[in-house]
Amino acid sequence: MAERGGLLGLLSRFGLAGLVTTVVGFAVIAALDVGAHLAPALANAGGYAVGIPLGFVLNRSFVFRHDGAVSRTGLKYVCAIVLGLALNQLVLRLAGSALGAGAARHLAAQLAGMATYTAVNFLTFRFWVFRSSVQIGR
Repeated sequence: MAERGGLLGLLSRFGLAGLVTTVVGFAVIAALDVGAHLAPALANAGGYAVGIPLGFVLNRSFVFRHDGAVSRTGLKYVCAIVLGLALNQLVLRLAGSALGAGAARHLAAQLAGMATYTAVNFLTFRFWVFRSSVQIGR
């Protein structure tokens, strides 16, 4: 099934949705941490509590244009997010051990973990979560 805009369009929409989700999640974190003076861990959880559902809506409607049952794709989405986070942590730990100490090395390990999370999410969303997608506007 040909996708509107092809793979480049799909990747562009995925990147834009990720950027929007990240900005909104960070705004919530900043408002709760700095504005409401919540503990950083609670503020972070609040950001994720807003970001994960927003990411689902954007990925479902804007990126993959899926019209399947929300209950089924929602559960798959949460599973994909958990898998991505787990692999992020694994890569972060392995890269951190391999690269060693130092700020630049720690940041390189973080980037490796982020890249893993992003790639795993894209692949699981495309080939599992939203696989039976029907494009809007075809």
